[in-house]
Amino acid sequence: MRSIRVAAVGAVTLSLALAASACGGGSPTGGGSNDSPKTLTYWASNQGASIPVDKKVLQPELDKFARRTGIKVKLEVVPWSDLLNRILTATTSGQGPDVLNIGNTWSASLQATGALLPWDAGNFGKIGGKDRFVDSALGSTGAAGQDPAAVPLYSMAYALYYNKKIFADAGIAKPPATWDELVADGRKIRAKGKAVLGAEGANLAENIHHVFVFAKQHGADFFTADGKPDFTDDGVVAAVQQYVGLMAKDKVIPAGDAEYAQNQSVSDFAKGKLAMLLWQSASANLTSQGMNEDDYGIAPVPVPSGTPGTGTQVNSMVAGINLAVFKNTDNLDGAMKFVKFMTGDEEQKILNTAYSTIPPVRSAQSDAAFATPANAVLKDTLAKSAVALPQVADESQFETAVGTAVKELFADAAAGRAVTTASVKARLAKAQQQMPAK
Repeated sequence: MRSIRVAAVGAVTLSLALAASACGGGSPTGGGSNDSPKTLTYWASNQGASIPVDKKVLQPELDKFARRTGIKVKLEVVPWSDLLNRILTATTSGQGPDVLNIGNTWSASLQATGALLPWDAGNFGKIGGKDRFVDSALGSTGAAGQDPAAVPLYSMAYALYYNKKIFADAGIAKPPATWDELVADGRKIRAKGKAVLGAEGANLAENIHHVFVFAKQHGADFFTADGKPDFTDDGVVAAVQQYVGLMAKDKVIPAGDAEYAQNQSVSDFAKGKLAMLLWQSASANLTSQGMNEDDYGIAPVPVPSGTPGTGTQVNSMVAGINLAVFKNTDNLDGAMKFVKFMTGDEEQKILNTAYSTIPPVRSAQSDAAFATPANAVLKDTLAKSAVALPQVADESQFETAVGTAVKELFADAAAGRAVTTASVKARLAKAQQQMPAK
């Protein structure tokens, strides 16, 4: 999922939505129909550097779809700061789009509302079959044992972007492969008067994505095997303390980044103010902000020295965007045609090239257009060392509660207050208390 800032009200709204008899789209009955066969409403997430950029990418493709099918698509690009609450409101009011983008980490939470069309074998058959999609992308489409709530549209992974000139000026020959190396490189970079690593401390989803990866590297998770919150596990506490400690202790994240919320660290990196950036599939965003591809390199996200945890050296969550259909759309056939169009090889190549993302469709992913060095790092990460966030019904509340706890800890670090094991555990315990009772 692209970086987002979700208001705390999202958790409350979702709890209400789960209790409601949810419906979306245009029909109040919730059953779906073909009452409006010539139109579709599509909510797209803000993938590019701005909403105008997204409209410039998407509108020609939607016009192409209209010429081929006779179905006009009304596009609305929704900012990430609004998207989740807009969707949740639609699940209860019935006033929503026919087709929409969802961050893949929300799949199980939105699935639990009952508002989204399930992608059973029959529905997958209408778009070419489930086996067209890579396994890593399918792993973030809904709860295990249930038909997916959405289909993959764009796949992303985190990578370490580094400024070649800043590295050369500091006498650093290669990007860090471990966190110890990153901290050591940071000392050399600071000595040259440059900031080291960008972060977005007020961006709840960025916080979640990073502390989830750190937890995996510590052999921990935020939930038990049966889906119950376990935020105060020793490994989780250590993971959060290590991430916030990049600012509080190691001084590699600038204190001002505690207030960053939406793409600000990307802009700093594009302007040459930062030596390094941890981000999802950032190349198109950096290009749109005027940074030349020759000016930066791309490497896997660092891991601890030695073997982290007990398994694979996890260094990314499985990031991405899924495409969902409201169950009560009033153009069910048209929605199916649209999903088939958007996940077809032709559009997968066009759209994923525009956003520097990876096609989740096998045949498109193997195209030569995605064989660049940058994509090689992302594809290798997705194939070998990325893990899906927990596909549990309470995932959205988890993002809000824990993301806010990390935001508060970054604020402590920026203000010079100590970030200790006890203070981290207390914040996480408070976050766990905010989760729905079982």
